[in-house]
Amino acid sequence: MITENEINKIDAKIKLLRDTAEELNSLSDSIPAITRNTTRLLATVKMMEL
Repeated sequence: MITENEINKIDAKIKLLRDTAEELNSLSDSIPAITRNTTRLLATVKMMEL
């Protein structure tokens, strides 16, 4: 069974993924492929948060 400590580590990594994807998305205004892919990544991260 997964421990609370492991859940906290997973939560921290998911938050890091979200922060990184949001930063990439804001930096990629002139690169449509990165904008599309970070948008998809953010949707995936949202599913992990649920």
